[in-house]
Amino acid sequence: MSMDEQHDVAERLASKLGEREVFGEPVQQGGTTLLPVARVRGGGGGGGNAEEGLGGGFGLNAEPTGAFSISAGGAVAWHPAVNVNRIVRGGQLALAVVAIGCAIALRRRD
Repeated sequence: MSMDEQHDVAERLASKLGEREVFGEPVQQGGTTLLPVARVRGGGGGGGNAEEGLGGGFGLNAEPTGAFSISAGGAVAWHPAVNVNRIVRGGQLALAVVAIGCAIALRRRD
């Protein structure tokens, strides 16, 4: 794939990343409307030379961040999404740091 073709692909992908990729379809129930929100990030790159050929790639990452709720009276509230996996990983990391600290402290005592 030539650099021009890679550039064209990147431009087409960027044009498709519109507001519908960040804000989901509104959901109505009763007198409340929920508007889901996500964080969308992308990146890409390419390189090479004429002898060895050209290469490139593009990646996207989307993760939910929360939702806006809009009541019938017009009140708007933000409800953040809770990422339980991130909380568990943080706890595991903290436990590992404490365990290593205790092991170092015990080793220095001996």
